[in-house]
Amino acid sequence: MTETSPTTTASPTTKASTTTTAGSDFIPGGSSPTPSSPISSSPQPTAAVVAAATPVAAAAPEPVTAVRTTSASATGDQLARIEDKCARIEDKYARSEALLSKVEDKVEGAAQRMNEAARQSDLTALRSEVRAIADRTKRLPGAGALVLTAVITAVLTVVLTIAVQRLNLQALIPV
Repeated sequence: MTETSPTTTASPTTKASTTTTAGSDFIPGGSSPTPSSPISSSPQPTAAVVAAATPVAAAAPEPVTAVRTTSASATGDQLARIEDKCARIEDKYARSEALLSKVEDKVEGAAQRMNEAARQSDLTALRSEVRAIADRTKRLPGAGALVLTAVITAVLTVVLTIAVQRLNLQALIPV
């Protein structure tokens, strides 16, 4: 690989290559030229190609301010797109927050309904137990039956005690 420098004057193709490299050193928006790049191993351009390329390279470049204006407007456009995207993302975030708050409300409502259902099932279980206890107590004898049983027991005890004493069966009663 051979490098060409701007001071080389050996052949017309070398001069043409220095002209094209000097013309390609211009970078829009930049102020310092870049060092010339090495020539590739591809065949050297002919004089007709170099002559055709020279007027293009010799054409007056656009003013630097115009390039900066377009780069500034491109940067402004890019910033505007970024701001639009940010605004859309913020809108989506706000919608997501609204949906989440609705979901929270629905979850809280469902939790309250479940608590009420649990209370209702607890109340239902409690009611069924109270009914079972009430059924058991209903089968018990009432106060009148207890008094009647007590009177009958007392009378029978007195009658039996008198019968044992008259028949002289006291020896059968353990002391």
